[in-house]
Amino acid sequence: MKPQLTFTIALILFASRVFSQANLTVADRISGIYWSPKKDAKIEVYKQGNKYYGKSIWIATPKKDDKNPNESLRNRNLLGIELLSDFNFDHGSYTNGKIYDPDSGKTYDCTMNLMGDDLKVRGYIGISLFGRTEMFERIK
Repeated sequence: MKPQLTFTIALILFASRVFSQANLTVADRISGIYWSPKKDAKIEVYKQGNKYYGKSIWIATPKKDDKNPNESLRNRNLLGIELLSDFNFDHGSYTNGKIYDPDSGKTYDCTMNLMGDDLKVRGYIGISLFGRTEMFERIK
């Protein structure tokens, strides 16, 4: 193979790999550890497969999941449970996910958006117009 053709093929392969990794990097910027809005818990956001999740990794006052609608889960510790689940990255937003509120025991539809280094989380019922937005501060 001619050296010029080999170089061109190598350059194309390298460029396609760089661009595909750059796109992943944008989506994966959400990964990290955040303070809960009340700063009484730390939430780790991570990618698993093609979706994003969040679990509690530190709680100021450890307690049980006593408001859970599933009686068999009411005795579990809140530390380590999944609070954010099944988010897809779509055009700069994390959509079609769920958020579990251990204070009420309810699960809501949810979207998330990075605002600088912080995470804007909106839980809602049905349509996002009827919901509540909270800010999670990234721990640096």
